[in-house]
Amino acid sequence: MSEEKFFYQTEAAELLKMMISSVYSNKDIFLRELISNASDALDKRRIECLRNTELAENKNPEIKIEINADSKTLSVSDNGIGMTRDELIKYLGTIAKSGTKEFLKAAKNENTQSELIGQFGVGFYSVFMVADKVEVLTRKLGSSETFKFISDGSGSYTIDDTETRDECGTTITLFIRPKADDDSKDYLNEWTIREIIGKYSDFISWPIYFKDKIINSQKAIWQRPDSEIKEDEYKEFYKHLTHDWRDPLTHIKINAEGSTNFKGLLFIPSEAPLDLFMNPESGGISLYINRVFIMNDCKDLIPQYMRFIRGVIDSEDLPLNISREILQDELIIRVIRRSTQRKIFSELKKMLENDRENYIKFWLSFGRILKEGVIQDHENAKTILGISLFRTTENDGWTTLSEYESRMKPDQKGIYCLAGRDNLSALKASPKIEPFTSKGYEVLLMTDPVDEVILQEANFILPEESKDLLNIAKDDVTPYSEDEKKANEKKLKEIDSEFEPLRKKALEIFGDKLETVRPSLTLTSSPACLKDAPGGMSLQWENLMRSAGQTPPVQKRILELSANNPVVKKLISLSKDNSDKVSDILRVLYDQSLILEGVMPDDPAGFVKRVDELMAVALKDG
Repeated sequence: MSEEKFFYQTEAAELLKMMISSVYSNKDIFLRELISNASDALDKRRIECLRNTELAENKNPEIKIEINADSKTLSVSDNGIGMTRDELIKYLGTIAKSGTKEFLKAAKNENTQSELIGQFGVGFYSVFMVADKVEVLTRKLGSSETFKFISDGSGSYTIDDTETRDECGTTITLFIRPKADDDSKDYLNEWTIREIIGKYSDFISWPIYFKDKIINSQKAIWQRPDSEIKEDEYKEFYKHLTHDWRDPLTHIKINAEGSTNFKGLLFIPSEAPLDLFMNPESGGISLYINRVFIMNDCKDLIPQYMRFIRGVIDSEDLPLNISREILQDELIIRVIRRSTQRKIFSELKKMLENDRENYIKFWLSFGRILKEGVIQDHENAKTILGISLFRTTENDGWTTLSEYESRMKPDQKGIYCLAGRDNLSALKASPKIEPFTSKGYEVLLMTDPVDEVILQEANFILPEESKDLLNIAKDDVTPYSEDEKKANEKKLKEIDSEFEPLRKKALEIFGDKLETVRPSLTLTSSPACLKDAPGGMSLQWENLMRSAGQTPPVQKRILELSANNPVVKKLISLSKDNSDKVSDILRVLYDQSLILEGVMPDDPAGFVKRVDELMAVALKDG
């Protein structure tokens, strides 16, 4: 039979133009598609030979890439299953007709396990992004007939049987169009081809030959059993994947089998990359489908609060859209995401329990990011809080919530917490802690920005058996029993009239900032302390709102002045005489209280000037 001409289905040419211009965002994809289809063909031949022992076994399965500079062609060949004339018409002559889908269906009906990755039909037509014409020379396994398909991607194609092929398989030859400009890639350049194959097809299980040398590694480390892999191989792969010169802190292997099958190899870096905190949209999971690279930073595979994880997820049955660039089946993605999350949580818990030193290293680098999940992911909030570490007034180390609970006093009302800025030493020096530590109570020191939000919501998500988190910045949280409260109130009433002139003066100065000013018998060393009014917003919460570009509502706070402090006693005495010194010293005490809260005074220059003047007076008097 000589050459025969065919026409694509109605409007196929228009569809082809649309696909080439809009479906594929990266021209390099064409080579990935052709190699994937070649790999499918080799898989199909292997399965067909297992099913039909009369067929010749493929002893040297291979994919070959060739460049011919004279004819300006690029060829991709395989010795796989090949196609008949009817299959050429069915699969290449009909756009978006998937031969692989049909083959998979037939294989499943015969209980044949396969690892087919292509959707031959649409992927093939990506070649017209870079080629003016394509020729396909193919011979079906078990047949002696060879057919040649030719198309320029317009409205027609031809098929003839005048040429021969020595063995079964397929050769696809692209007639590469000239470069559009100097910035365009040269697909007839050896290093361009090597780079594309290294990125997209390095882990294809069949050898890819270029200039008689195998150029793909074929070593998908995540597909190999743990027992066969040395620790140095994990480290080498991590550095290859991430370009990080440091060893990873640990690796996590995933092998999920069931309704959804996928494998993965994930890493926790030893240190946070520079852009991790500056770019909350960054991610580190690369998606493969049966060893074929699909995309970097696949954000659908992992929640944002786990964006520090680096690695690979390789799905066996994840369907994609026609370009393999947009994930199509959200259900499978959700299954992969949930399974991956569970595995990461499990490994982190194991590290916390068995390797505390390394877990602290992890927490120092990534703990503040992981804790974002308490707010973003209520389903896993309890799990995240359970593996969270916190600083404490008890010692210089770290503690978990459960460890804190095990040390609580029998009469303790809950887990006492104080949130503040990153400066741990400043938080430890907070006057708010003094009433609690003086009675021997331990206080959690929460230094991450998200901690203030956690304190607001934690009691709604903690397990019922857990103790409440009590924010000691709140005016209604105290370490005292009812009897102790009554005794303090009695003493305060006794000095109230004496304190009144100082209160009046303070409210005159700070009336727009303070709800009240009161004496305190619980401050042990600090002269002053700012407390949040009941139902009010904390200074830290205000800072969070401002950093998010919002304007917080005006808040009034409570200024406590220690009735036992020498400075405050002197102020009480001076306020009776209406001394001018009272105003300056009150302003200094108020600004000091702000600074201890991690907040800059409204008038830093005025604060410095008043401190200078007070020092000058003190030195003069001395």
